[in-house]
Amino acid sequence: MTNKNIFITIIILLILGAITTVVVNLIAKPHVISTKYDAFAQCLASKKITMYGAAYCAHCKAQKALFEDSFKYVPYVECTKNPDLCLEKGVENYPTWITEKGEKYVGEQSLETLSKLTSCVLPAN
Repeated sequence: MTNKNIFITIIILLILGAITTVVVNLIAKPHVISTKYDAFAQCLASKKITMYGAAYCAHCKAQKALFEDSFKYVPYVECTKNPDLCLEKGVENYPTWITEKGEKYVGEQSLETLSKLTSCVLPAN
């Protein structure tokens, strides 16, 4: 084999290795990101309604799941990390939603309920 053939073989192997890496990563970790509720969650933030919860709380996990990947925009206080704030706000159960005016809504709230409370528009199905 000539130097040219060796060089071409190495380039082909590198390209095949890169393609294999990309394909394996796509199969192993699908990059499906739902942004369906982004605008809704951002609207909740603009209306200053906050969810107070705890990482161990099953109802909090279910509440977060309703938003899919858009929960990152929802104002959220983790009470296990901010116990003083949660006590100050009078949070006794999780999740608890508190409006800017101090109105409390205890327990899981449907997205429809949050929409009615805040006038934030839910996306069409």
